[in-house]
Amino acid sequence: MKILLTAINAKYIHSNLAVYSLRAYAEEYHGNIELAEFTINHQKEYILSEIYKKKPDVLCFSCYIWNISYVREIAAEFHSLCPDVPIWVGGPEVSYEVEDFLQENPYITGIMVGEGEKIFTGLCRYYCKGQGTFDEIRGIAWRRGGQIVVNPPEAVLDLSSIPFAYEDMKDFQNKIIYYETSRGCPFRCSYCLSSVDKQLRFRDLVLVKKELGFFLEQKVPQVKFVDRTFNCKKEHAMAIWQYIKEHDNGITNFHFEIAADLLTEDEIDLLATMRPGLVQLEIGVQTTNDATIAEIHRHMDLAQVKELVEQVKKPRNIHQHLDLIAGLPFEDFATFARSFDEIYALHPDQLQLGFLKVLKGSYMYEHAAEYELVYAPLPPYEVRRTKWLSYDEVLQIKQVEEMLEVYYNSMQFPVSIRLLENVFDSAFEMFLQLGRYYEEHGYFQMSHSRNRRMEIFLEFAKQVDGAHLMQYQEAAVYDIYSRENAKSRPSFATEDNDTKKLSRLFCKKGKLSHFESFWYELPFTDRSSVSRERKKQPYYLYFDYEKRSPLDHTAEVTRYEQADIEKVRSYGNDKTDKRNP
Repeated sequence: MKILLTAINAKYIHSNLAVYSLRAYAEEYHGNIELAEFTINHQKEYILSEIYKKKPDVLCFSCYIWNISYVREIAAEFHSLCPDVPIWVGGPEVSYEVEDFLQENPYITGIMVGEGEKIFTGLCRYYCKGQGTFDEIRGIAWRRGGQIVVNPPEAVLDLSSIPFAYEDMKDFQNKIIYYETSRGCPFRCSYCLSSVDKQLRFRDLVLVKKELGFFLEQKVPQVKFVDRTFNCKKEHAMAIWQYIKEHDNGITNFHFEIAADLLTEDEIDLLATMRPGLVQLEIGVQTTNDATIAEIHRHMDLAQVKELVEQVKKPRNIHQHLDLIAGLPFEDFATFARSFDEIYALHPDQLQLGFLKVLKGSYMYEHAAEYELVYAPLPPYEVRRTKWLSYDEVLQIKQVEEMLEVYYNSMQFPVSIRLLENVFDSAFEMFLQLGRYYEEHGYFQMSHSRNRRMEIFLEFAKQVDGAHLMQYQEAAVYDIYSRENAKSRPSFATEDNDTKKLSRLFCKKGKLSHFESFWYELPFTDRSSVSRERKKQPYYLYFDYEKRSPLDHTAEVTRYEQADIEKVRSYGNDKTDKRNP
């Protein structure tokens, strides 16, 4: 008997914790369980053929908003080829409105509703040993003849009873490892399915430390905690952060989703001592509009959030990722722009602008009519318009989102963007105008290289702040070379013979270093540090690509003034390292 657990992930670098956890819990049936992971970038025909070649006796799919259309189509085709093979599905995308789902998809045998480990083990027992009946397996929805039966729910699990999901890390080369130390969430945010799970549970810290030790020993690149609010229990969070600090291997990065306003002084002090790049934090601010915060059932002290984000940012060792959602109740175009500006002003390492997804089972879904939500009928059920936001305005915010991704979240244009910020009173307006420029020139319909993105940016800068074009060009040169030693000289970069000669003296690492002259003060630490004055004589920057920032991966930069350069020249043909005058 072969039971095939199938995952179709959003990207190659992703792995599916759910199927590994199901297999781990059903350890008695390991010999009967096989895993198959694909991505939505695979052709559906390929996934179908690979599943078929594995000859499963029972086929199971893990279902999410990003893969449900794939699952439906592949399951239907597989059923036409192998009509006697039972097909079971589970996951958040099929755990609500289960009767409708089964009626719409007659080729599906049944659904594992909610937390799946015990349910899946019951199915393994039924199929592998012929023990029990479907009536006796709690937590499933299934067919009895032409009738759909929904069994009573399964009791929630003690998380410590689930065996460790990972065995051989060879299967996870170049992939993100997902890990879970709690289930449930203390908050009741109306747009989130985590609010449905009202029983907050934690994995025993003895087990957690042992398992984290395994990841550290294996030197995995990144461990992403899927705990919905990692720091909701201080003792739990502090113990884990202290452990990874004390056992840091210099390689592994740990990602946590936290509530900033729950951070304590002890936690901030501990985070400040971490190796740069050891920890990254994702903070769901979502909105700064008081009426919206109240309506979506969030409890957040915004002033405190801002203060704590700044405190975490101060030591420059923690990557911070802040989230913002467009399309929430009581958020119109103007208040959303204000939310954007307030969060952007914190200058996180990344600002993710997402759009409300009206998820089945959520409070938002139940109140869609009240909020006049119009959203896509197919996954990911993204909002099109609301009572407060028109579709025209949503499309404008979409353009802001794309410009934010290209010019801010990519971390490839930080100095150029900071310079442009000084022209606009509103960051939202800056990205909005940049998006309109793209649309007017048809640039959204084209694929662009990084250098071409920068050329378009300079076109826009010339239009809105043409008097300082040379400064934008220098900022662009800095942004290009701080990331990489460009194979071809950018079209907007000037070069003189003197700098070429100096490059030969300084760049003993060849392509692993770069030397460049500048006339404007770069980079900028904040808006107040932006100087518009051209210097009377140039200074020089040496970019070392073997030494990079663990936070933004930019090259280490060494600055040389004119006096330093003259000292180097005076050594003439000296064979020693010219970069140490």
